[in-house]
This record gives sequence, C-alpha cells and structure tokens, in this order.
Amino acid sequence: MKLLPPLPPLPRPPGPRMSSALLGATALELAVLVGHLIAYPFGLIPERRPPHPRPTRPANTGADGPDGGDTAPHAGTALPLAADDAPPVVLLHGFIDNRSAFVVLRRALTRHGHRHLESLNYSPLTRDIRAAAELLGLHVEEIRARTGHSQVDIVGHSLGGLIARYYVQRLGGDRRVRTLVTLGTPHGGTAVAPGAGIHPIVRQMRGGSSVIEELRSPAPGCRTRFVSFWSELDQVMVPVETACVDHPDLDAVNVRVTGIGHLALPVHPTVAAAILEALDAPEAGEDTATATGSSSGATSAA
Repeated sequence: MKLLPPLPPLPRPPGPRMSSALLGATALELAVLVGHLIAYPFGLIPERRPPHPRPTRPANTGADGPDGGDTAPHAGTALPLAADDAPPVVLLHGFIDNRSAFVVLRRALTRHGHRHLESLNYSPLTRDIRAAAELLGLHVEEIRARTGHSQVDIVGHSLGGLIARYYVQRLGGDRRVRTLVTLGTPHGGTAVAPGAGIHPIVRQMRGGSSVIEELRSPAPGCRTRFVSFWSELDQVMVPVETACVDHPDLDAVNVRVTGIGHLALPVHPTVAAAILEALDAPEAGEDTATATGSSSGATSAA
C-alpha cells in the first residue's frame, strides 16, 4: 500500500508565541491568586497589635545623690535600644488587597528574628495616593512611639510601594524610614488596564500623572535607602522597567527577578531571602558589600 506523504505543518497563528517561562509564571500566578482569594477574608480583619512597651529603667528606689537629689531616673524613662534590635518592618499591600498578601513573607521575617512586624490595611475606597501617604505617616509615628524605635523599614507591594515612596520623598518620611523595599511598584507609571482608569487612584499610577511627576522632582538629601524588585514577566507593569527606581537623588538598588509575575513577588522564597538581605544590610558608612549589589547598580534575585 502506498503511503500518503506527510501533511505540511499547520501555520502558526499570528502574534508572539508564549514562552515556557511565561507559561510557568502564569501558572504560578494563578496558583498564588487562588491561595490569596482563600486567605483574603482573613486579611480584612485589622491586625491585633499587642503592646510592645519601651525598655525602661527600674523605678526610683529613693536613693539620693551627693547633692541630696534623686540620681535614678523616673520609672518609664526609655533606655537606648540594643544595637542588634532591628527596626520595625511595616508591610503595605497593593491596590484592592489587604494584609493577607504578606502571610508568607511575614513568616519568613519572623523566622529570621524580626520581632516588630506591622501589616497595615488601607481602605479599598482610598482615592488619593497623597492622602494614603499621610495616613501611613500617622501609622509610622504610632509605631515609633509604641516600640521605642526612631526608624522603621517598609516593604510595599505594587501601589503600597508607591504610597510609601510618596511619604518618604514628599512628606519628610525619609527621617523615619531607614529602608524602603518595593515589589512590582509602578515608580514610572504603568499603562496596564486602561478600563480601570475609572478609579482615581489607578489614574494616579499612570505615567505622566501629577503624582508620578511629583516623584520625578528633585529630592536632595533623601536619607532612605531604596531596594526595588522588578520582574521581567510582570504583566501589571507596562513597561516592566517602570518598576525600577530611576532618580538621581535617591540611593536605590533595582533587583531584577526572573521567572515569576506580579502576584508571586511577595510570596516567592527567593524574593523573601533577598528582602531579608536588603533589610539586614549595614548602615551607610559600614561595609556595604552585599549580594544585592552597590547602591547605584542592579542585580538579579531569582
């Protein structure tokens, strides 16, 4: 029997072919989304914040000094904090999200000795990044007063990172924030989801908005360290490089993440390890050689 010749291959449909990396990242995004939807209701409940009393000296025992006056300070006088006592870490979620986005990262931070962790929820009805940044400033002051720390670190996902940056750069928050870590934050504005522009805060995240332009203005003397994680497969950041901090006055490191998308940034173990490294980096003036690179460079985390 005579065999028929093989059929010619079917033409590929027009358009770019989805790579295996993008397929894997998309599958991971769906898995993260499902898990996040399950955890989301629990994140609506405000976090319980047990009081962290400031370290104090013993109460005055009545001992007199050489001049007959009391030499012991009054009870409640704060002692200097231990040098190895890390600043509180404030976790700030993204648009239409809540603190449940940081369940995995919070566990990682706790396992590595970070004792003061604060997950803040801002209302999904928030309509202005500036107002949200002012509210963040009030939370930071309350945390400082409660814990006795002069500074905090902030980790912000997506919109949360933009709110934190506005607080640091435009509202004097650089005096209070030692390190700001952003995950998939539209520092240069994003062009994604044009239909979502009906929400005013989404319009503020667009390139060319008044908020984005304010963040491009000079910021001389800004004291906060910036570490920005951006993913080449982040479908929410358009273009993906918009998640990089690009400002001549800011001490910033941009960390490229490979193989994952937008939702996976706060839950991926490799990113969590790099965040820990960024938070544990030495202060300015100490040995700053770390795996995340120099203050003006870029590196890869995954």
